[in-house]
Amino acid sequence: MTAFRGRRALVTGGSSGIGRATARALAAAGAHVVLAARGAERLREAAEDVRGAAAADVHVSWVSVDVADGRAVEAAGAEAVARMGHVDLVINAAGITRPGYVQELSEDDFRATMETNYFGAVHVTRALLPHLRARRGGHVSFVSSVAGFLGVFGYTAYAASKFALGGFAECLRQEVGPQGIGVSVLYPPDTDTPQLREEIPLRPRETAAVAGGLKVATAEEVARAYLRGLARGQHRILPGLGTRLTFYAQRYAPGLVHAVLRRQIARAAAR
Repeated sequence: MTAFRGRRALVTGGSSGIGRATARALAAAGAHVVLAARGAERLREAAEDVRGAAAADVHVSWVSVDVADGRAVEAAGAEAVARMGHVDLVINAAGITRPGYVQELSEDDFRATMETNYFGAVHVTRALLPHLRARRGGHVSFVSSVAGFLGVFGYTAYAASKFALGGFAECLRQEVGPQGIGVSVLYPPDTDTPQLREEIPLRPRETAAVAGGLKVATAEEVARAYLRGLARGQHRILPGLGTRLTFYAQRYAPGLVHAVLRRQIARAAAR
């Protein structure tokens, strides 16, 4: 991962899960990292963990911010730039999920999910873009999900926010690519994180039937695949064979994919 040595990265959602694992992998590869998330205590602990994986000359720090707060994000972005001198890589990994039947989810559930997963990434990107444009280079990346290209029962709020990220990234790539700024999206499968462990008991039985047989990746596996994709300049990063097969099956044989899903959902509902 020599491509990341000396680079400077801002990682949102950096206190846990894929964000934290990605920050560790970046620091181990020689990148300087600022972690961003809401909880200060978890950020302190995560920063110590990341420092433990980093080379001696790597700078690791953190800033507490709610990405759903646009003004706070502007201040946090400016602080990250001031601490590191500049930012090369923006990793938008902050996210929440609230599974459930569509009529049992509240309007607040839908709004909170979109505010964090989609608008949070928009806020961070818009805050750092002037800096990247001034440098005529850099990279902005987003952590989506398999549910960002394949709608899954029980994830009406979550999938909508992750589909939105993909559309935003596709348009952004066309706009900033000529200015030397790369844009990519990671589409991880279910990943063993604190969020997944909190989410599983809330899943409708049909959701559990669809997702229960799938292999759960580790955050470290996903982070390694993420960095490989970033180093290769991939626009769409699909960790693991299962994710790639699911993506191409959905693209080229959507009728078959949805027939399988309908059958699994019907069996779960019957039980």
